[in-house]
Amino acid sequence: MSLTANEVRTVYSTTDDIVRNLSLVRDEIADTAAKIDEQEMAGLAGHLSQTGRVFVAGAGRSGLVLRMAAMRLMHLGMTVHVAGDTTTPAISSGDLLLVASGSGTTSGVVKSAETAAKAGARIAAFTTNPDSPLAGLADALVIIPAAQKTDHGSSVSRQYSGSLFEQVLFLATETIFQSLWDITDAPAEDLWLRHANLE
Repeated sequence: MSLTANEVRTVYSTTDDIVRNLSLVRDEIADTAAKIDEQEMAGLAGHLSQTGRVFVAGAGRSGLVLRMAAMRLMHLGMTVHVAGDTTTPAISSGDLLLVASGSGTTSGVVKSAETAAKAGARIAAFTTNPDSPLAGLADALVIIPAAQKTDHGSSVSRQYSGSLFEQVLFLATETIFQSLWDITDAPAEDLWLRHANLE
């Protein structure tokens, strides 16, 4: 049965709905994260640990996840820029572009990767699609085996659109941050000194 917008507003979730869907989301994230290749993750972390600036580029919700990752990398003391911000400088040789696109075909993200490659920068990418243009440009590639956002009939995920990719992307970037932090002797208090104080 199809509901109108007004009818949807009068439908309330029960506790059972919340419990069921909390389990659904949790289990899908855990199952998908368990299928990520740890060597791919370690390779990407290795690129991040090299000298040079880090640039991040992503669209939509994936872009928001990469902004969170950029903040954590900044806390580690890296020089990090978000593509599209007004003060972001030109990328160049020795820099790293960190990108994410579920499909691997998002035009702005692929264009950023092409520009970075022409400038001699390295590219680290997250995608679901190993055969995508973005994957082909990557020096370090992590495949997240989630449904693409237009794959509405997928058996991989019951969640809407690209939610599972974005959720596991967040988990992956947090894992890489934690791993990079683990190899330093820096206490949390030192990282906190870099936290934004103009909020």
